[in-house]
Amino acid sequence: MDKPTQTFPGGITSLIPQYQKRRALLTGADLPPLDVDFAPLKATPLPPQELPRPEGLTRVEKKRHMLLGELAGHSELALLHGMLISHLRKHTYPDGAPALFLRLWDEEQAWLLASLPTRWLISAVITFAEHGPTEADRNLAARMNMLFSLMKIYEAERAFSGKAPQTPFRIQDRNKSPLPMGMKDFSVLQGDLEANLLAPLWRDAEHAPATGHLTRHLLEILNTDDGTVFRRFALMREKAAKAP
Repeated sequence: MDKPTQTFPGGITSLIPQYQKRRALLTGADLPPLDVDFAPLKATPLPPQELPRPEGLTRVEKKRHMLLGELAGHSELALLHGMLISHLRKHTYPDGAPALFLRLWDEEQAWLLASLPTRWLISAVITFAEHGPTEADRNLAARMNMLFSLMKIYEAERAFSGKAPQTPFRIQDRNKSPLPMGMKDFSVLQGDLEANLLAPLWRDAEHAPATGHLTRHLLEILNTDDGTVFRRFALMREKAAKAP
């Protein structure tokens, strides 16, 4: 029998070097001390990004330069948050980074939720998957990481369909080929997969002291976003219900 063709030649093990490369240590300037005063940082606007990027920067300085462009119009505290996440997503990071990240979210959660772009709130909850203070926090954050990672993969493929994220697929165009790996089909019109996926996250947020409010905040944003697979399914159900 012929050996099955692999999506990843060499197996999933072959992905590990790529995974490790993206988590290499950021070298360069240190983070501020654990007792840094957050108030002045909130009040200090970020300087403009210098273009072109100067030569000879350390990896940390390159990351700061990139974030100055992405976070233009925000404050030094938003940049500190971004730099903490950048460090903590690596295998090795400054000793005080986890404690400073947790202190920032403990003391400035309301400001962070109100001020940061959603992309950085998602990055924050993903960071809690490894650095949450309790097992409940780490477990919930890891599940949120999986949710948003799979949404990103799915929406990236959807973009190649040519359809806008707000445009649902037509029910009559459904391809009835079996799902991969022998999985049972999902009934878009009557299935409860969305409830089984999202409701436990909302429920378990009650028991996660550091990430619970952030999780529910993100789920509320997901619920109001008109460009997700969940909204498209809702529109398909709505149209089917109105059909004669």
